[in-house]
Amino acid sequence: MAVTDLPTASAAPPSALPWVAPFAAFLLWLLVWPYVPLDELRVELLRLGLLAMVLLTVSRGIVASLRVTRWLSSLTVGLLVAGLWLLPGLLWPGYREQRLFQNGITGDTVSALPDSWLASPLLLSLRIARATLLVPLVEEIFWRGFLPRWVLRNNWDAVPMGSYNLLAFAATAVLFAAQHGPYWDVALMCGLIFNWYMWTTRSLGDLVLAHVATNAALAAYAVATKQYVFWL
Repeated sequence: MAVTDLPTASAAPPSALPWVAPFAAFLLWLLVWPYVPLDELRVELLRLGLLAMVLLTVSRGIVASLRVTRWLSSLTVGLLVAGLWLLPGLLWPGYREQRLFQNGITGDTVSALPDSWLASPLLLSLRIARATLLVPLVEEIFWRGFLPRWVLRNNWDAVPMGSYNLLAFAATAVLFAAQHGPYWDVALMCGLIFNWYMWTTRSLGDLVLAHVATNAALAAYAVATKQYVFWL
């Protein structure tokens, strides 16, 4: 995981806005959407539109540059991560109810989706689309495309994609886990796997595809079992 042959730093650091803006918009919406005075359909359409707009304007160069070269291995890694995410709860009923996972810091495993959403095929379809198409782009651009390189060097844009040292590898995984609240344990494990895959492939496009496969599998499981707590 050592970083070698990195270019020398330039005078001014590059702009992080295209790499950070989608994730910042995603987090901001999580904070404000319960207070938006619109019905559920308009709220979801507004959220989808906001994320898509940021991705296709501020971050359009990053999105346009994504290439997938390892279709089979990326899909396999994504499905493996989804399986690991589900495994503890399948093996040990009540596992997620421990205070180690549900407490004042991590929150509770309670779905944020109103019952009216679950009864609407259209709203459910929009929620699945967001989870499988937009969230992987938003998260991977930040977590694997930007943050490890920013940790490594002020002139992070000169750092090759997929470069890590121990601090960057661990910090990215830990912060990724913290974002997922009561699922922090499996998120940490999955973050480590995604970091390893990024280090191995040096391809942000393949990481996005792996994340798409993970979220699609989890969405399918949530809908099939009606366990919507995976959509916190």
